[in-house]
Amino acid sequence: MVGGDAVSVERVDALLAAVPARDREVRPEALARAERQRRRWATQVVVVDELARRACAERGLAPPPEVSPARVLAVSGTEVADLGSIVAVALAHSPAVRGLLAAFEAEQQVPEPAVRDYYDRNHDRFLTPEALRLGVDPFGAVQPSDVLPYEEVRERVARELRRAWARQAFLDWLDRARAGVRYAPGHEHPGDPSHPDHERRH
Repeated sequence: MVGGDAVSVERVDALLAAVPARDREVRPEALARAERQRRRWATQVVVVDELARRACAERGLAPPPEVSPARVLAVSGTEVADLGSIVAVALAHSPAVRGLLAAFEAEQQVPEPAVRDYYDRNHDRFLTPEALRLGVDPFGAVQPSDVLPYEEVRERVARELRRAWARQAFLDWLDRARAGVRYAPGHEHPGDPSHPDHERRH
């Protein structure tokens, strides 16, 4: 139940059909456990999509086009590492999630001191090609000539910070938005500690 409205099990089933199982269990009890967790995981992806649809409507954002779950986009390992598999797949699967994240990104105001501070603290990310070729240690005695000029990379840094802050704002929003969700038996969060087979590797 999201906001007092039921989210249909058919949406979860459709996502499960579109995303192949990652587990290769053969023992019946292990396979049953893996499938229970997969259903709980898919429920979370659907819930994130539903919450994002509602948030887009509340913000007056254009309604996203419907996308068949069978067309779930590829998800990179970096996205999974950064966001967790639930949010990474929701981002690939849901136009509403992408639209809401874009709205969060547009709202981020990155002040100049934050950009400069990031540049000054991360010279390892801005070594010149020559410094890289010579094997300059970015954590040692770096010369100014070893580092790309601030003006040359400023926009890139601001863009990366804006993206990172938007993702954090999205995750904070999601934590708050999920607080009122109620799950049917068998569809609880895969990390719910009240279940003996809970896990945190999602």
